[in-house]
Amino acid sequence: MDDYKRLRDMMVDYQLIPRGIKDERVLAAMRKVPRHLFVPDFIRHSAYDDMALPIGDDQTISQPYMVAVMTELLELRGDEKVLEIGTGSGYQAAVLAELAREVYTVERISTLADGARRRLTELGYENVYVIVSDGTKGLEDKAPFDRIIVTAAAPKIPEPLINQLKDGGIIVAPVGERFSQILIKGKKEKGILIEEYHTPCVFVPLVGEYGWKG
Repeated sequence: MDDYKRLRDMMVDYQLIPRGIKDERVLAAMRKVPRHLFVPDFIRHSAYDDMALPIGDDQTISQPYMVAVMTELLELRGDEKVLEIGTGSGYQAAVLAELAREVYTVERISTLADGARRRLTELGYENVYVIVSDGTKGLEDKAPFDRIIVTAAAPKIPEPLINQLKDGGIIVAPVGERFSQILIKGKKEKGILIEEYHTPCVFVPLVGEYGWKG
């Protein structure tokens, strides 16, 4: 067993399972996706630590536990079309690609999008599509989506994303103040988003027309 595989197993066994992550498909994806390939070389040794890490352009790759929590809340079964807002390095998109039929992921910073696209292609993910755009507007031409995940924080869930979610679909997003948020799971029922509140969290700001202004 290579060292990184051992570290992935330790991440799952000591960071995720003891904190309540139960979905076996999510746990399997977290064991499989090589997180160390989605962080800069100089911090690769910390790739499986229990923390968010910088990836450049004032952005971060989320803490493994937060990736697992958000993914589990999506309740993926394998046949969904998923929209991710905030590609970053592409790690969350890779985890989603293991669990869903297709993933559209939107990143406003082109250098990050280019790097994520390259990594995902090199790893053989053919069901992930990386788009450079204002993620707060969603992707109207690809809507509706079965699931939407937002990996940056906004004052509220952007209205275009709610509109682009299928009835019966689920959206997961951190919502709140600039430096303190709560993770929200919303299920769309007859056009109305029914919200559940989960763990406190801190994400980088979601910048765009329907988010923070910069």
